[in-house]
Amino acid sequence: MEQRCPFALDTTGRDIHGEAAALREQGPATRVELPGGVVAWSLNSHDVIRKVLTDPRVTKSARSHWPAFVNGEIPPDWELISWVAMDNMVTAYGKNHVRLRKLVGKAFTPRRTAAFRPRVEELTKQLLDALETAGPDEVVDLRERFAYPLPARLVADLIGMEEEARAKTAKVIDAMVDTTVTPEQAQAVLAGWRGAMADLIADKRREPGEDITSDLVAARDEDGTALSEEELADTIFAILGAGSETTINFFDNAITALLSDPTQLELIRSGRATWDDVIDETLRVESPLAHLPLRYAAEDIELDGVTIPKGDPILVNYSAVGRDPELHPDSPGTFDLTRPDKAHLSFGVGPHYCLGAGIARLVATTGLSQLFERFPDLSLAVDTGELQPLPTFIMNGHRSLPVRLTAPVPAAAG
Repeated sequence: MEQRCPFALDTTGRDIHGEAAALREQGPATRVELPGGVVAWSLNSHDVIRKVLTDPRVTKSARSHWPAFVNGEIPPDWELISWVAMDNMVTAYGKNHVRLRKLVGKAFTPRRTAAFRPRVEELTKQLLDALETAGPDEVVDLRERFAYPLPARLVADLIGMEEEARAKTAKVIDAMVDTTVTPEQAQAVLAGWRGAMADLIADKRREPGEDITSDLVAARDEDGTALSEEELADTIFAILGAGSETTINFFDNAITALLSDPTQLELIRSGRATWDDVIDETLRVESPLAHLPLRYAAEDIELDGVTIPKGDPILVNYSAVGRDPELHPDSPGTFDLTRPDKAHLSFGVGPHYCLGAGIARLVATTGLSQLFERFPDLSLAVDTGELQPLPTFIMNGHRSLPVRLTAPVPAAAG
């Protein structure tokens, strides 16, 4: 195997897709350098990623399968510590993963998704009503005013978190996905979300409600073998983070794509394309996740002639999947609702497939359809090249999304 110097990932996320293309050129699996000098493997092709996501020899448990973490070589203030220190369904392996997923899966049944629809419609209407107060020439940050609060508040409702606590926790989640944080900030992030979850759990023990946290607290208190206290806190946080951040960036990317190409938006308005087409094509060409940390090789794994040694950490490069020319040879970087094959892996595949995919599709369809119905003249207020990416190689989105809700008022002649 040819040994190259590890490719240093850009912590500022300035060019997610350019970086993914450069990594793909180095091979389907290539070594990359993370903050703190930690070296991992980036997986960059659809076929290899799909194999790894379904391979039982690949684990997400640092405490069981990452020797550097187990032996204390990864410091407690490592910049990505929150992604590996969790003990929950996301990071569990084998029987533990099955046990935790079964518990959490009860909260994401089709019946519960259907029952959640009225709340999705209600909150969408509230946010759009608030947007209508904007003046005809006012530039509005649609990420801050719509793309962010809609999924964030809905997921907070699912776990029974009050708005004040949600707003505080949102700042912690924002810092967690920021790959430019300092070690000191990374430690504060870990302490911040664990403290917030402890407070929420204590509240639900005092006053249970009709929410996921109350259900999991009941399961924990009725049978301590079902869920440890740490697993309980970390699982609730995983639901909050995964359910909000990815959907926020999905909205951001979908709205940007539709406003950047009026011919694509017209396909929706004419009925020649559906909102499901928008969802899948956005997830294909602009996965809300870029590089997701971390998985680990439980055994030596050979991938297209490259051997990933047992114990090495792995990053899945989701931003590379849908744009892989081997999967989509026809203009893979172009947003095209008429594309017959919109294959992507943004919801994952295999044992870690997203439990909330059904709710995410409901929120996406409701939010987008009502937004474009309420504001048919919606337009970007800047060129797409002026949109600033988030400071991260983990997520794919923009710092802000400036738009005008109505057509500009013509200047008076004179």
